[in-house]
Amino acid sequence: MDFYAPIIYVSRTFYQSIVKINIFSLDTAPYHTSRACKNALKGGTMSTTEINVVTGAFSYTGKYITRRLLAMGKQVRTLTGHPDRVNPFGERVTVLPFNFEQPGELVKGLRGATTLYNTYWIRFSHGTLTFERAVVNTQKLIQAAQEAGVQRLVHISITNPVASSRLPYFRGKALLEQAVIASGLAYAIIRPTVIFGAEDILINNIAWLLRHFPVFAISGTGQYTLQPVYVEDMADLVVTAGQAAGNMILDAAGPDIFTFEEMVRLIASILQRKARLIHVSPELAFVLANLIEPFVRDVLITREEITGLMANLLISQQPPTGQTHLRDWLAQNAATVGKHYASELQLHYR
Repeated sequence: MDFYAPIIYVSRTFYQSIVKINIFSLDTAPYHTSRACKNALKGGTMSTTEINVVTGAFSYTGKYITRRLLAMGKQVRTLTGHPDRVNPFGERVTVLPFNFEQPGELVKGLRGATTLYNTYWIRFSHGTLTFERAVVNTQKLIQAAQEAGVQRLVHISITNPVASSRLPYFRGKALLEQAVIASGLAYAIIRPTVIFGAEDILINNIAWLLRHFPVFAISGTGQYTLQPVYVEDMADLVVTAGQAAGNMILDAAGPDIFTFEEMVRLIASILQRKARLIHVSPELAFVLANLIEPFVRDVLITREEITGLMANLLISQQPPTGQTHLRDWLAQNAATVGKHYASELQLHYR
């Protein structure tokens, strides 16, 4: 898009360098630490007075970003919508509420920070928290970062956002990218496709459905494509971009592109599940999902998500930054993936 043309050269140059350093260990630690982090830690943990703020450090992607920053010896503070939840990082991470309705308090929470890593967003509208409200809240966060003197903003977006999209998720992400660029802050915008890992929603719940039902309904032809990225790869890209200089927009995408049906068949094969795959209309797929929702007390999928999934928006036109293959990860985690249903409402709304 012409709006982003001025930064294409910078993005491509950074892209070439970041792929070279985005290498992971294969040990059995609870999370993989990138080579950049390991180099920083040679000879002991490096301490620094630099403060990094991560919104939602207890959430899915925020947790992995926080782990990397702590491993590099950075000071971390989090802004969260759930300040009363158990802090898995203990005293290493200072916890503050978002305070969207008190802009002055939001500024205080960011004051002194060098870099803000923003993962705040919603998957769907629920109750009074709508996409429009999430956009306004994020705009308040960006303004507070300006007033607090934050030097760099790393903002998590989505692949292929368009401000004119009829899908509120993608439209809201595009509007916020424009707000980030217009803020005057140094920035890195990271656009993930669909993220997979130990606590993800989409891949895990597909596996859960395959484990529990003899039939799996695929919306439409199933030939629309996805390019899933591993959460560890995504976190490495985000933190490396946060430590870099210059403005950039980068996709976070894995090395493999699947049709949706190929991905479902792959999961079923590795889990050794013989569920019958049937093709249904998008409307019927939504109705069938609604029949399951009372039993899991969650929103399984929305109409907008089905439309977005079928629109080939979760793939990248850039070289992949992720190195982890979904097939390999599934094989290593076949005993646990999909064992338990992952509830969006439980994670973020209760």
